[in-house]
Amino acid sequence: MRGGQQKAFLPPPQCAQDPAMVHYIYQRFRVLEQGLEKCTQATRAYIQEFQEFSKNISVMLGRCQTYTSEYKSAVGNLALRVERAQREIDYIQYLREADECIESEDKTLAEMLLQEAEEEKKIRTLLNASCDNMLMSIKSLKIVKKMMDTHGSWMKDAVYNSPKVYLLIGSRNNTVWEFANIRAFMEDNTKPAPRKQILTLSWQGTGQVIYKGFLFFHNQATSNEIIKYNLQKRTVEDRMLLPGGVGRALVYQHSPSTYIDLAVDEHGLWAIHSGPGTHSHLVLTKIEPGTLGVEHSWDTPCRSQDAEASFLLCGVLYVVYRTGGQGPHRITCVYDPLGTISEEDLPNLFFPKRPRSHSMIHYNPRDKQLYAWNEGNQIIYKLQTKRKLPLK
Repeated sequence: MRGGQQKAFLPPPQCAQDPAMVHYIYQRFRVLEQGLEKCTQATRAYIQEFQEFSKNISVMLGRCQTYTSEYKSAVGNLALRVERAQREIDYIQYLREADECIESEDKTLAEMLLQEAEEEKKIRTLLNASCDNMLMSIKSLKIVKKMMDTHGSWMKDAVYNSPKVYLLIGSRNNTVWEFANIRAFMEDNTKPAPRKQILTLSWQGTGQVIYKGFLFFHNQATSNEIIKYNLQKRTVEDRMLLPGGVGRALVYQHSPSTYIDLAVDEHGLWAIHSGPGTHSHLVLTKIEPGTLGVEHSWDTPCRSQDAEASFLLCGVLYVVYRTGGQGPHRITCVYDPLGTISEEDLPNLFFPKRPRSHSMIHYNPRDKQLYAWNEGNQIIYKLQTKRKLPLK
């Protein structure tokens, strides 16, 4: 290119001789040139469209950020309201449960008070015999007979007005000796001779009693079975099992053969036995003699440790303890199911001095005396009593 002039397109020398070839090449160039123009226009359109799209996207993103901030604020406010509502619901639930707990406690307390009132009424009905005496002193003793046997029991019928005396020798036996009266019992050569009765079962311990013609005793072959024996028919009338693991421990520490001690007073038939554990407290059980059903049981504060015997008088349990050495035998624990005797009412209760422990001490409500066995001596203790305070 010279003098500023554009050099014209010249086909190659070999193509200049063929006009048709030149025309073809020219046409193809025009097509390419037009395609390139269209591509340039499309690219410009695409760029403009992208710029508009980018602008719209920026506007939308700004709006989204605004909406997101508002949404977050709304969600945060809603969360606070939900949390506040949950706290109020929890508080209302707490108040409701507290009210229900108070109502439940009030109901439980009312049921307990009602149960205690019914229990007290039942006990008062059970112990409603016209007997309001309490022991004041053990006045004197009389040694009725002396035998070689260390352990045994002797008694009269606690209810029937019969002069007969019954003798049961030893702590495990099945022979009952029946004497016509106390004189026949005291004098060996007195006529008539005692009647010998061999029981179909053997007894255990020295806790036997005779009540309305029946002998009640602890069956030696069992830990807790009480036998009701008909002395007239010489047959077993009935039997019962004392509940609660009775008979697994000695009743009294100083009575090494008695696991169940039966007793009779103005209120009827009782069983005295030890509670669970070593040297535990005594349990007092009232028995209906006709059906041999348990009417009621009491856990007493009286210990079996150092005890040697006990008896009941007008529904009150008196437990005799051995103080050791040559000291007297004292009643240092008294239990009244009705609660009419307090410690202030108790005198100094002790027995006339005896060198050994008592094998048995039973109260007879008919003649108001104690029948006891001490080192082979059959003893009668006379008692002094006074009226108890009336029930409130």
